[in-house]
Amino acid sequence: MSKKINIGVIFGGRSAEHEVSLMSAKSVVAAMNSDKYQVHLIGITQQGKWLYADDSKQALEYKTVDEQTLPAASIDFSNALPTLIDNSPENKGSVLAQLDVIFPVLHGPYGEDGTIQGLFEMCNVAYVGCSVAASAVAMDKALAKNAFKAAGLQQMDYSVYKYANYLANPNAVHQQITDALDFPVFIKPANMGSSIGISKAHDLSELEKGLKEAFKFDNKIIIEASADNCAEVECAILGLDSPKASTVGEILAGKEFYDYETKYFDGKSKTIIPAALPESVMEKVKLEAIKAFEAIDGSGLSRVDFFVNRDSHEIFINEVNTMPGFTPISMYSKLWQASGIEYAQLIDELISLAIDKQVQKERLSTSA
Repeated sequence: MSKKINIGVIFGGRSAEHEVSLMSAKSVVAAMNSDKYQVHLIGITQQGKWLYADDSKQALEYKTVDEQTLPAASIDFSNALPTLIDNSPENKGSVLAQLDVIFPVLHGPYGEDGTIQGLFEMCNVAYVGCSVAASAVAMDKALAKNAFKAAGLQQMDYSVYKYANYLANPNAVHQQITDALDFPVFIKPANMGSSIGISKAHDLSELEKGLKEAFKFDNKIIIEASADNCAEVECAILGLDSPKASTVGEILAGKEFYDYETKYFDGKSKTIIPAALPESVMEKVKLEAIKAFEAIDGSGLSRVDFFVNRDSHEIFINEVNTMPGFTPISMYSKLWQASGIEYAQLIDELISLAIDKQVQKERLSTSA
């Protein structure tokens, strides 16, 4: 019998998407084949402490890592393989496991934005998902829009504002926004996911309120024109050098727009897979999704979101999510299931891609 692959599944984190991460990790771990993988659960609290849950799935039944009593842990990257170390007072320094692959099931800042990916790169360990640059660019909506523009992808009109400028003269920012765009507009933190901090403003009063809310989560925000008369569709990407696109799915939001509560909790949103669009339009969406993935130099996986005008069928890219949700209602897994890849197989492929990417990296010379 071949040796099991030691997988370090990291969840939680310092992001506002902490709770979503636990929901995603629970689904991912449940789908992992115990004959193939030895799973080691590593939780990061909202304050940034690393804790070890061994392979106990009970740790994923909580809303947060913080409310659990778990031993402190760290990863020692000084050896050939990253070593999981027990940092509890009674066992400090003892080896818990050597990790072959890390699966960072982390959403938002400090997990999906290139920061933890940079740690993995420095320590030469295989990990699931996009590399540093792709993760950072995709997480920063303003930077991503620049990449999409360079790739020739069509977008809704938008403006970018920084908190320092807003704080210095809020009224001037209000005026700039209303001069540039017509209501309604969407207000989004540049570096956040799961629709956290996003609002839709129909007038100046809602704009002022939305700006204050968005600036709670980031020092840079996006103001974007509303995609009226558009279907909101998503396409999943999987692969490295020759990425493939799933079928296209459509989101029917249970509210005026697809916000955090609607995505994960109230159950009012619905999905249509495949989307209610002509086949030729969906094929174009798939090509645009691959183009967006390549524009950020993606690897492993991403979910690419678009708006499609219901009459003209014009396609507008919205964003790329480099670590999309893996909850039971996740579009990423549903799209691949509809495309012939079941959930457990999808997890296998992601881990295999992580190993392949590491092999590619290790062929490179580190000296002149």
